[in-house]
Amino acid sequence: MAWSATLVVAAWMVVLGVVAVLVVGVALDRSADDALRARAQAVTATVRVGAGGGLTVLEGPDDQALDTDTWVLAPGGALVEGVGAGTAAPPRAVSLAARVLSTDGEVLDTVDADAPTRLLGLPVHDSGGRPVAAVVTAASLVPYQQLRELAVTAVAVLAVLLVVGVHLVLRAAVARALSPVADMSEQVDAWSTTDPSHRLGPGPRPRELSSLAGTLDALLDRIAAALRHEQVLTAELSHELRTPLAGMRAELDWARAPGRSDAQRRESLDEVHQALRRAEGVVEGLLASARSATAAPGRCEVLPAVERVLAARRAAGVEGVSLRAEVDPAVAVGVEAAVLERALSPLVDNACRYARSAVRVSARRDEAQVRVTVVDDGPGIPADLVARVLEPGFRAQPSEQHRGAGLGLALAARLARTAGGDLVPEAAGAAGGGVLHLVLPAA
Repeated sequence: MAWSATLVVAAWMVVLGVVAVLVVGVALDRSADDALRARAQAVTATVRVGAGGGLTVLEGPDDQALDTDTWVLAPGGALVEGVGAGTAAPPRAVSLAARVLSTDGEVLDTVDADAPTRLLGLPVHDSGGRPVAAVVTAASLVPYQQLRELAVTAVAVLAVLLVVGVHLVLRAAVARALSPVADMSEQVDAWSTTDPSHRLGPGPRPRELSSLAGTLDALLDRIAAALRHEQVLTAELSHELRTPLAGMRAELDWARAPGRSDAQRRESLDEVHQALRRAEGVVEGLLASARSATAAPGRCEVLPAVERVLAARRAAGVEGVSLRAEVDPAVAVGVEAAVLERALSPLVDNACRYARSAVRVSARRDEAQVRVTVVDDGPGIPADLVARVLEPGFRAQPSEQHRGAGLGLALAARLARTAGGDLVPEAAGAAGGGVLHLVLPAA
């Protein structure tokens, strides 16, 4: 930041230095012209025109100073008054005098040589106002060039000193201003890995730093919430997987015991297979949730996914319960088929667990959403438990003996929300019956 500000100051100093040099140059040019003009006017005042047209130059105490590089030239280039005693005027002065007499006005000229010289000519008039002579005076521009170079050097040195001084001041000011920001950043970085419960909180800070502190506190809040969520999910997942794994170990130990018949071993293997399916369902649900959170949205028709879920449930075995799909083939959702199936499977399993004779899956589009509804003819969800059925580990009847830790609906809700939808349970009406609505974005 200090370097950026220094570059801006340096750019402005370059602009101001160029302007200053141009101003000094113009001022020196004007000064040279004014000095030449004043000398020429002084000499012009000493020239007298006689009755017969003769020219006379009055001598005065300062005549020697006026004669320096000054000539009075008659028409044709004849020298009336020169430097010292009869020194001839240079060709450039003669040429300039001719131009003065022809234009009857002031003429400026600059001779570009090793030692640049500027010449200025003024006309001398007779009593009738006619130009009868020209006064030409010259001055070397070397002193003015030296003064201009000195001004350029002074401006450059001053600019460098000012830029260095500004940089040092800005660097110190920026370091002092950013010191609290660095301290806050270090604190938040340490807290985010060790104890996200710490907060910067309000304090005597400038308004901008107070806003930054609020933003960092909000970031710590989100980190703490994410950590709590992952800790809870890890604990729930561990519990959910521990149950089928313990069951598989028990069944395998029982089947390996001596004296077991083939039928008993096949029954144990069936139990191991069911426990393995439950563990796979938990893992696949979490993987589908993670993929839907990081991957681009997909698209799938609802009917084929529903039919696959119902076919898998029939293959797993469901006695005395009919499974029916009532879905328009044109209805589609904006998620991948795997996500829809993983979110829908726990709903169908839950409905089959409580249904008396039938489970029905329907779907309808509602503006930008698709509502997939799973209905069973069981007792339904009591109104006082609707707000809790999606809690991980919750059981409506703690005494029920079905396998699992009550994580299915919680995982389905997590997956639906990750995909931009939701899982909405509905309280049982007077006629009973469980109703769960899986809401997903429409395609």
